[in-house]
Amino acid sequence: MTEYTNLPPQSEAITETALAVDEQPAGQPDRGNSLWSDAWLEMRSNPLFWFSMVLILVLVAMAVAPGLFTRTDPYACDLQIAREAPSGSHWFGTDLQGCDVYARTIFGARSSILVGLFTTLGTTLLGGLIGIIAGYSGGWVDTLLSRLGEVFFAIPLLLGGIVILYSFPSTSDTPYLVVVAKVVAALVVLGWPSIARLMRSSVLQVKPNEYVQAARALGASPWRIITRHILPNAMAAVLVVATINLGSYIAVEATLSFLGIGLRPPVISWGIAISEASGLGYIQSAPWMLAFPSLFLSLTVLAFILLGEVIRDALDPKLR
Repeated sequence: MTEYTNLPPQSEAITETALAVDEQPAGQPDRGNSLWSDAWLEMRSNPLFWFSMVLILVLVAMAVAPGLFTRTDPYACDLQIAREAPSGSHWFGTDLQGCDVYARTIFGARSSILVGLFTTLGTTLLGGLIGIIAGYSGGWVDTLLSRLGEVFFAIPLLLGGIVILYSFPSTSDTPYLVVVAKVVAALVVLGWPSIARLMRSSVLQVKPNEYVQAARALGASPWRIITRHILPNAMAAVLVVATINLGSYIAVEATLSFLGIGLRPPVISWGIAISEASGLGYIQSAPWMLAFPSLFLSLTVLAFILLGEVIRDALDPKLR
């Protein structure tokens, strides 16, 4: 048993709480994990969870291994069959250059999902770190980081992305990963404040709890308090919002590519395909060029938003 000596009288109640946590009998479930265990059981019984997960797994497989879905080269184009309607040889028809729309739709998943995934990771890590520091430190640190976040939060995501990408344009010779990194960086710079504000609010709610006060009274380091007590209990809301934001970032990337300032040819993405299909008269004469990339984009955004809502309902006992 851990010994606690030379404690002031007013900390006896806190000490008893800490001892109860430290001396939890072996074999008993960890209280800190009960929320996540209950949430997993709740999600497994929700049909929307499986629907969204199946969609996401298929889309991820398209991004990771497009060869599983098509053997057609997306860059193999023939002007003689430009704007050909869907058929047995070209399931989704062909585009303006005679490229197979099905193959380009499959390969377009990689760019859109990469941008959404890395943007979500970047905003969650950066915003979460700033939110934890602001909420746990308080005082002038909290004030400074909060005002900094408000400055970036006031900039509309799409408008700010347009300004940044116009200031640092990409060309057709720019390497693929560099182009993706520019789009991700622009969205991360503008997207972190919402996560930071949410994390700060969650930390402020968790910090006054008895188990956090007990750990502090017993001399636990700030790092241990944050990683063992605050972060596991403050991540639920951030996880929900990050999942929903992933779908939103995919939609923003498609919008930027549609405007010609995000991903650019020869990169293949749904936004570029939608932009090319939206030319004068093409919607009427070749609607399949617009319909299929738009459908896959909509399904991707829907899948991540549905997953986020399912996680939110499972983690919030009031909604059960």
